[in-house]
Amino acid sequence: MPGWLTNWLERHQSRTSFWLHMVGIPLTIAALVLACVQLAAWRWDLWWRPALLLFAGYLLQWIGHVIEGNDMGEVILVKKLLGKPYVAISPKYSQGDAAGAKSNA
Repeated sequence: MPGWLTNWLERHQSRTSFWLHMVGIPLTIAALVLACVQLAAWRWDLWWRPALLLFAGYLLQWIGHVIEGNDMGEVILVKKLLGKPYVAISPKYSQGDAAGAKSNA
């Protein structure tokens, strides 16, 4: 199994979070595809359709991370760049150590 997939599965151990991501991720990808198709057809008036898909997809993933108890990947990236502490793996799923809570401070 690729390392990125192992890491992703480790960060999404809650069944609810996992399934919210299984719906949310395709919605965000569909939003990008739809935006490209609409722009190619010069349909600026339909901007709200990909925007709604993107919002719904990210909302589902955000809810999943709230349930999981860890930060979203994009939030982790920003916190890393700013040198702020972040939660990659929820403490409730870590093996009794601080492996889930990481800090660059």
